[in-house]
This record gives sequence, structure tokens and C-alpha cells, in this order.
Amino acid sequence: MTATVTAPPETPVRKTVRPKQNREAIFLFLPALLPVLLLSVYPLIRGIALGFTDARAGLNVDTNFVGFDNFSKLLQNDLFWSSFRIGVIWTLSVTILQFVAALGLALLLNTNIKFRGVARTLALIPWAMPPVVVAIMWRLLLHPTNGPVNEVLQKLNLTDQPINFLGDFSTALPAVIVVGIWVGMPMTTITLLAGMQGIDRSLYEAAAVDGASAWSQFWNITLPQLKTVIVAITSLDMIWNFNSFGLVYVLTAGGPGGKTMLPMLFAYNEAFRYGNFGMAAAMGDVMVVIIIVFLAFYLRNRLRSEA
Repeated sequence: MTATVTAPPETPVRKTVRPKQNREAIFLFLPALLPVLLLSVYPLIRGIALGFTDARAGLNVDTNFVGFDNFSKLLQNDLFWSSFRIGVIWTLSVTILQFVAALGLALLLNTNIKFRGVARTLALIPWAMPPVVVAIMWRLLLHPTNGPVNEVLQKLNLTDQPINFLGDFSTALPAVIVVGIWVGMPMTTITLLAGMQGIDRSLYEAAAVDGASAWSQFWNITLPQLKTVIVAITSLDMIWNFNSFGLVYVLTAGGPGGKTMLPMLFAYNEAFRYGNFGMAAAMGDVMVVIIIVFLAFYLRNRLRSEA
């Protein structure tokens, strides 16, 4: 007679909730969360709300809710549309030309050239310098009478008289665009270079065996492999360039005659020169919407590439 042994029933495993540990985690998270809420989230919400009021500079000034009145005035303001148009020209020009120049430099730095490490370090110098210092340096370089740029152009007989690059209506915006490209190119270059170094070298070796030219390898291997990096860095560059303020403010302060008046400079003048905080905040609200559109485009392409 064989005795059967029955195993005891398994007790279900219960997920125990530890409210004490959760509270401790929240307390540890608060020191990092509070500065973000106080210095970023609250000013953003406050600024958006000011756009719907008639807030002005001064002490004990009554502030009233005016709804969409500020936005209606903006749509009828020629200076707003002019600054918006200049901002679009500036953003697209700097972003596109900066990407093209950075891509060429990244391709060069990705080859086995001499002193490649030194060249990569030197490529970061414009990005490491503060925008105000860069602007002052370029003001000195482009000075109409004492600047070395005009001196070189005259010695090469390319011009008969000094050119006031930052003070002439026809050259102010192109000159500022050139400076913007020089400032932002290092970050784009390093990002593209990092993406290139992540490409599998066996793809190039297989293409070389098949007799593919350098241009064919670049077009069929490098660019497709860099697609995610290109979308990310160009989207971020567009956001950064559209929000540019310090560089252009020190270079031209929006002049001459408003030829370099970017949206951020327009909002700054409305707030701190004329005291129209409500109108400036409305301008900021419009820029927030535009930036959200840029971010939506970036996230949409990022999620599509990951999928």
C-alpha cells in the first residue's frame, strides 16, 4: 500500500505596498523638484497669464484682465510681423547653413587627418565662449574703421572703402547670420561626429568592395544612418536659434532700422523699454506656441524613427 503525499497549497504572493518608503522617496525628490517648479514652471505659467492682462511697469499699477486684446493688437502691429519675418529668415538661414557647414567639418574630423584631436578641441572653442564675449569679439572684427576684416578686404582690393557690416541696412542681417552660424556650428559638428563614429565600419568596407565611390558611400550609408541624429539636432537648433537674444542684442540691438529685430528683441523692448509687460507677455505666448510646434515635429519624427 503506497501512501500519497499531498503538497500544501501555495500561498499567493501579495505585493506589499510600503507607504513609508514611498513618502521617503517623495521627500528625497522634492529638493530637485522645487527649484524646477519655482524657477521654471511658475514663471512660465505667470508669463502666459500676463499675456491676457494689461500689465505695465510701475509700482501699485492696477492690472486688469483684457482677454485676447493684446493678441489682437499684435496681429495689427507691423513691427510684430516684421520681427516675425526676420526671425524666420534668421532661424532658417542659421539652422540650414550651420548644418551644412557642421556636416562638412564633421566629415573632415572623422577622417585620419594629422592632429585630429587638436582640431576637434579647437572646433569647440566658439561653443565654449559666452555669447556676449563672442558678440563683442565680432563687433571688434567687423568694425568699419579699425576692424581687421575691413583691413584685409582693402589690402586685397576687394573694396575701395570700409564696410559698416553691422550698421548698413543691406549687410546687417547677413553679418549677424554669419556670426550665428559660427557660434552654433561646434555643437552641431560634435553631435554629427558622434553619430558618424557610431556607424558600423563594416558597411563602408562592404561598399568599398562593391566599388562604391566616396559620394555613393556618403549618400547611401552616412546620411541614412545619421537620419535620427539630423532630425534631433536640426529641430533643437531651430528652437535655440528662434529664441536667440544675447548674441544679436550685443551685436546690433535690433538695428539698424529694425533690420535685425528678432521676436525676442521685440518682446524685450516692449517690456523693458516701453513698460508694456502685457504686450510682451503676449508676444512670449505666441513664441511658446511656435516652440511647441517645433517640439511636436521633433517628437513625432523621433517616435517614428524609433518605431
